Amino acid sequence: MQRCSLSAKQMEELRSQLLTLKDFRRAKGTRHPLVTVLTIAIAAILAGAKHFAAIAEWATRLSQQELKRLRARFNPKTKRFEYPSEPTIRRVLQATNVEAVELLLGQWFLKASPQDDNVAIDGKTVRGASRYGSKVHLLSAFLHDQGVTVNQVAVPENTNEITMIKVLLDPLELHGKVITADAMHTQRETARYIVEDKKADYLFVVKDNQKELRDDISLLDKENAFPPCTPDNRQSARPA
Repeated sequence: MQRCSLSAKQMEELRSQLLTLKDFRRAKGTRHPLVTVLTIAIAAILAGAKHFAAIAEWATRLSQQELKRLRARFNPKTKRFEYPSEPTIRRVLQATNVEAVELLLGQWFLKASPQDDNVAIDGKTVRGASRYGSKVHLLSAFLHDQGVTVNQVAVPENTNEITMIKVLLDPLELHGKVITADAMHTQRETARYIVEDKKADYLFVVKDNQKELRDDISLLDKENAFPPCTPDNRQSARPA
């Protein structure tokens, strides 16, 4: 993922997304709002911070105006907005529901990157990782241009990537996007789901094991053929 700096508008939009998370901490002794800590941490990571100390150091560079926009804690004694310390950032991140935050971030990235119309689907077995004695296989959806993962699910040992497509894409707003995937996902139901349910387009690979479909494609007029769905003619969409 590329490093990036967030604008004031993007920071506010990120904060709005994170507001839907429930604060898991006890009210007594809590000084900094959960959403403020998470917004600062995520923005710092996007800017290149790789550990808790780096996130905390990044927070110290926020101006009073920026802290105010993030609804940071206001200290009436010093009359200044305060940034969270490294121990606070560490405790919050270690106790946060990672899956919930990742899903919210995926939605936010999709909205924050309207120019990135392509979403790739790819599955990988994680090297050196295991769960209950089995290898961990992850199916991911990510933005082509930025390489940002917008959602990720584990593929259970007793099934495969094909059955997990809907689980992966269901939470995402993909209207008008182009979904790309390898030949494994060149399936009639997957194509129907993307076009009809998600209102998106698709680009799949066809190999020799789907001879009938490959033969049909070979008969197309290459000069005048059009993709399953085009920006100017959404009604032309048809599952392959």
